[in-house]
Amino acid sequence: MRTKNHFRRILLSEVFTAENAERFAAIGNYAQISTYSLVLASQNIPHRIHQDKRGPFAISVFAKNLDAALKQIELYKNENPPREENAPLSLRLTPSPLAVLLVPVIFTLIQFSSYGSRWHHMGIADAEKILAGDWWRAITAMTLHGDARHLVSNLISGFVILNLISFRLPLSRVAFPIALGAAFANALVALTVQEGFRSLGFSTFVFCALGFLGAIEFRFVPKHFSGLLRRFAPLFAAILLAVFLGLGENSDILGHFYAFLLGIPIGLFPRKKFLFWGGKRSLLDIALWTLYFALFVLAWWRAILLSL
Repeated sequence: MRTKNHFRRILLSEVFTAENAERFAAIGNYAQISTYSLVLASQNIPHRIHQDKRGPFAISVFAKNLDAALKQIELYKNENPPREENAPLSLRLTPSPLAVLLVPVIFTLIQFSSYGSRWHHMGIADAEKILAGDWWRAITAMTLHGDARHLVSNLISGFVILNLISFRLPLSRVAFPIALGAAFANALVALTVQEGFRSLGFSTFVFCALGFLGAIEFRFVPKHFSGLLRRFAPLFAAILLAVFLGLGENSDILGHFYAFLLGIPIGLFPRKKFLFWGGKRSLLDIALWTLYFALFVLAWWRAILLSL
């Protein structure tokens, strides 16, 4: 894996020697360079932010301001030591998973209301009905739960896993594809069992997210890391956690298995450059959030429409 010093040498080789030429004062991920930009702005040092096509972001200043910029950045680093590169994920809590978990909470509360029996009948994943054309049941079933205990267990495990993912990349980028993977897992269960099987619960989404997390962490392990088995440690850990969470008297073990397997290739889609260096939020994030919520609204709209 290329190091930051490697990128620094490449970037500095492109610097001009003229007095008014721009010189690179620092490189790093988007969060680091944004912080350095605030530091320089506080000292009224003109600067610009660039992104190199190989991945990292860089901040440049005029040659005459280079010494002053380097001094301010160094002072900031001394007062705020940088974190270890690719450090293990912390267990700090962030509220971002609540946006994802809002979907099962809202629909399950409706299910627990006076409309419960009708809601349950319209949305449960019935293998025979899915194969007969009720595709939406593979989606609506994720928003239903057997009881409050079932709901709470899925919310807690989902919050922990999504919380860990959120430290690698925004959940706006992953919620929709993981939901699609979980829905496809429910459809595969129906195709495998074909009859006499019903399931419900957000756990398929949780297990798909767990497979996604394992794949992401595997990609973060440097290729030169000692020992092939140690390189696969994140995937092994995710598999063991999936086994631990997926066993139970009423668990949809087959659905959990399919969802976990589908989460792994989904975790290979995000660009590695984005995972390592971060990036700006854009309209894509809004579009993907819209698609996530629209997926469930559309499925329930279809279910309700056909029940009238």
